Amino acid sequence: MSGFVEAVLERVRKARAGLEAAHEADDAYEVALAADELDDVLRLARRHDIGTEDEECQQ
Repeated sequence: MSGFVEAVLERVRKARAGLEAAHEADDAYEVALAADELDDVLRLARRHDIGTEDEECQQ
């Protein structure tokens, strides 16, 4: 696995964890920021044909 792919997958994991934490904290502003970050990184992954489904299961 290339360094770029690993970095994207790590960013996906962090974005999903951040979104979950924001939901748990019931912080609407942080939820919005985390959701935007997740959308951005998932778009990047799709653009480069990087599968993120496995990362979802690892949380």
